[in-house]
Amino acid sequence: NADTKVQRAAAGALRTLAFKNDDNKKEIVECGALPTLIFMLRSEDKNIHYEAVGVVGNLVHSSQAIKKRVLAENALQPIINLLSSKCTDSQREAALLIGQFANPYDANDPAPQDKTDLKVKIVQRGGLSPLIKMLRAKKSELKEMAAFALGRLAQNADNQAGICQEGGLKPLLELLDERSPNLQHNAAFALYGLAENPDNVAEMVREGAVQRLNDGELMVQASKDCVNKTLKRLEDKLRPPTGAENRVLRHLLYFLRCGSEEVRQRTAVALAYLVNEDDFHKVFEEHGAIEALLDMVVSRNATLQVNAAKALARLAERAESATADAAPPQRPPQPNPNKVNLGLEYVNSETVSDITFIVEGRPFHAHRIALLASSDAFRAMLTGGYREQKEARVEIPNVSWDVFEAMMHCCYTGHVEVTPEISHEMLRVADQYLLDNLKKLCEVAIAKELTADNLEETYE
Repeated sequence: NADTKVQRAAAGALRTLAFKNDDNKKEIVECGALPTLIFMLRSEDKNIHYEAVGVVGNLVHSSQAIKKRVLAENALQPIINLLSSKCTDSQREAALLIGQFANPYDANDPAPQDKTDLKVKIVQRGGLSPLIKMLRAKKSELKEMAAFALGRLAQNADNQAGICQEGGLKPLLELLDERSPNLQHNAAFALYGLAENPDNVAEMVREGAVQRLNDGELMVQASKDCVNKTLKRLEDKLRPPTGAENRVLRHLLYFLRCGSEEVRQRTAVALAYLVNEDDFHKVFEEHGAIEALLDMVVSRNATLQVNAAKALARLAERAESATADAAPPQRPPQPNPNKVNLGLEYVNSETVSDITFIVEGRPFHAHRIALLASSDAFRAMLTGGYREQKEARVEIPNVSWDVFEAMMHCCYTGHVEVTPEISHEMLRVADQYLLDNLKKLCEVAIAKELTADNLEETYE
């Protein structure tokens, strides 16, 4: 219909019909609405393209088949164009869709005819610059969705380098200071992707990323875990395989020799945390990193003094550990003392419960904040744009009640007794939900029960 009011109203109605209704989604697509909706994405009327992108968003949500159909109808470019729209609502919806399009295929899907990675296509078609610009938007929801999309795009090596070169690193680091758990976590996940590319390590050090990652006041444990993994990834880049050239270290040593005073200081601090112990003499004595740290200690800048003191303490700790005669004995896994747990009294409690899981047909009352803090898997489920994010009741298939209850006990208290009867199933579930501490508890429980008779069965 040529009447824009009618178009807007029709799109608004379709948006409502497509919300969490798989039958309606299927009928809308089968009725041939997609081509018109995609034309509407290009409309100059912001009210029209906002309603249209909302319909597309609801259609592709939790539906791989429709997502592929939308991409086949050439929706990618107009959605990328909406990232630069003057309508912030359209920008937000487009950024969410870009994040979803970055992973359009299931692992078991046959390879598409066009084997070009969608992550690469999105960047090639101009998706990167507007997303980075959105990281500095005033509205928190725009920054959150931009960081989400960039985190997905950063799973490609060329995109990782491109995000850094286009200026995305600094605003992502700044988002770690936002007092929003979702914003912090999306930024942390994107930075984790950037750290995978060796070409980005020197740039991250130059920007002071190591100090910011170490000092960030993150609100939930999942974000803290992600940051720790990022630091470990950066450390690994300075430890190439035996015989390989340590190109990253050479770049950082160049900073120590020829960088500005600020870059030399940031490099010296970063190396105290990251460099291989075998390179201590080369870095701190031959190339003067220790002098740079000591100069910071006696400076009149309190921030520099604190950063240097922390770096020297970490360096001393690592040097002592490296020269110890023997590694300390292993201890059984312990609850993380720095992790905030709601406590046993809230396990399966209706008190302030805001989500209910259905396990073997029975309701289990839970609290989103406890789940967000427990694992990346729950965070992705509840904040990553999936169906469960807005659902009050979520079905949990293929997990027994006893195992699920024990898993929740661990999420809420940091510990649980894993009995032999459930240890194997619990290990599978702990791995599925990325609960590392629970996995260790399961492994200890299984190891205690190993005998010559059950060894083969346990191995299988």
